[in-house]
Amino acid sequence: MYKDILVHIPTERPMRSAIEGSISLAAQFNAHLDAVAVGYVATSAAYVMEGGAAVAAVFELERERALERAEAALAVFGIEAANAGISSACRPLGGIPVDAAGSLGEMARLHDLSVVVQPDPVQGSFDNDVPREILFQAGGPVLLLPYTFQGVFKAGRIGICWDGSRLAARAVHDAAPFLARADEVVIITISEANAAPDEASAGGLARHLGRRGLSTRTIGLSATRANIQPTILSLAADEGLDLLVMGGYGHSRLQERVLGGVTRAMLEAMTVPTLMSH
Repeated sequence: MYKDILVHIPTERPMRSAIEGSISLAAQFNAHLDAVAVGYVATSAAYVMEGGAAVAAVFELERERALERAEAALAVFGIEAANAGISSACRPLGGIPVDAAGSLGEMARLHDLSVVVQPDPVQGSFDNDVPREILFQAGGPVLLLPYTFQGVFKAGRIGICWDGSRLAARAVHDAAPFLARADEVVIITISEANAAPDEASAGGLARHLGRRGLSTRTIGLSATRANIQPTILSLAADEGLDLLVMGGYGHSRLQERVLGGVTRAMLEAMTVPTLMSH
C-alpha cells in the first residue's frame, strides 16, 4: 500500500499537473504526501576562486533567491493540500543541480512511491532531468504524469507492458496497490514470441494475477523496436487506459544516467500516466 508518497513540484515549469495529480492520489490512498521543490543555482555561480570571498557572497545570495523560488512553489502546493485535507509536508531546496539530484534521490528511497512530471522539451530546465534522476536513484516505483495532465488521478483501467524481464516484473510488483483497485487490467505484449521467456510468459502473468483475484485480458501486438512506444500509446488510447505499468530501462555509464530507447521515447511523448521501476 502507498502510505508515504513523495512529489517533486517544479519551480521552472508549470506545476499544476504535479499538484493536482499527487494530491488526488494521496487522498485516494489516505497517504501522507511530502512535497519537495528545488530552486536552482547556476553551476557557474558555484565556483569560488582563490581569495574569492565576494564570489562566495554572490553564490550565497543566489542560493537564498533559489530557496525563495522553491518556497513560493510549495506555498501553492500547501494551500491545495490543506484544502484537500490530506497529511502533507513541504521541503524547499536551493542549490546547484548535481547536489539537488542527490538529495532528491535520497528522499525518494524512503517513500513508497515518487511522483514526477514528464519532461517538457519546449522548456529547458533541470526540472526536466528530475524524472530520470529519481528513476535511477529511488530504488522504488516512480509515477510519471504527462505535463498535459489535469484533474483527478485515477487508475481504473491499467495496462501492463510485459516482456518477461526482471524490470517488468519489478514494475508489476510495485504497482500492486493500483492493480488491486483496478476495474480492468490489460497485459500488453510486443512480439512476445521473440521477447518473453516461456517461464515468464504473458499467460503465466495472467495466472499469477488471477490468484490475486484480478481478471485480465492479454493483447499481443507486433512492432519494430523503433515503433514500440507509439504502438503502446496507440493501444492505450484505443483501450481508454488510465495508467501504464512498465520497467524503466537504462544504465549508468561514467556517472551519466542513460535511458533505454523505449523508456526515453516514453518520457518524451507519453500521453498516459506511467508507473516505472528501475
